[in-house]
Amino acid sequence: MTTASMETATTDITLSAPVNLRDLGGIPIDGGVLREGLAIRTDDLAYVTSDVVDELVDAGLTAIIDLRSPAEVAATGRGPFGERALGYHHLPLIANVADSMAEDAPDLSHEGMGKMYVRMVETAAPQLVTALNVIAYTPGATAFHCAAGRDRTGVLAAMLLLVLGADDDDIVADYTRTGENMIAIMQRTAPVMSAMWRALGFEPDARQASSKLLEGSMEVSMRSLLTTLRERHGDALAPLRAAGLSEDTIARLRERALAA
Repeated sequence: MTTASMETATTDITLSAPVNLRDLGGIPIDGGVLREGLAIRTDDLAYVTSDVVDELVDAGLTAIIDLRSPAEVAATGRGPFGERALGYHHLPLIANVADSMAEDAPDLSHEGMGKMYVRMVETAAPQLVTALNVIAYTPGATAFHCAAGRDRTGVLAAMLLLVLGADDDDIVADYTRTGENMIAIMQRTAPVMSAMWRALGFEPDARQASSKLLEGSMEVSMRSLLTTLRERHGDALAPLRAAGLSEDTIARLRERALAA
């Protein structure tokens, strides 16, 4: 791998800095404010520049949670972070992106995305529980990402903030911050995603994120997730509790989130 690009099975990928990276520090939670240096949400870390790697590691990053599907990981691997002694946890929230995108007319409206988020929580609860345990017990900061840092990443961020006692409005506010980055996200990820769709046998132009993702308020998707989980389960965290989320892990997360 050179400093300019890396060779994969599908394409030459130009290394670039994330365009949707943010520390969750500063969000109000039960007992205070979430401190910086615990949890970082971001778009794809698999093809960042070495400068980004150095900056994050120097700032205390010790673990990465990769929420991408196996096909996405196969397309780009771990990139420059694979050369560092960091914890790496591959916890896909969607097992097969080819199956999910092969459905006729996938609903990319904000309402449709909210329904997809509910399915993620209900079907990938074990992965979400494992991710929360990684954040709870890993020393230093943990970064978690998918491709865009919006959907799968947004679901994990929401579950973490729920565990920490954040209000719905603050969870939604964090999620919708990605909206201002969507054009940059789509530009950054287009070469990688197009190559992956070709490798999976799809015509990439037909599988690009539609303009629906740029229309209206993203707030609809996250509020739909939180409301639907409570309507179905009483407690929005019930699927995760059933999958093994323990009170010890919740207590550990809250302790770490508030510690100086």
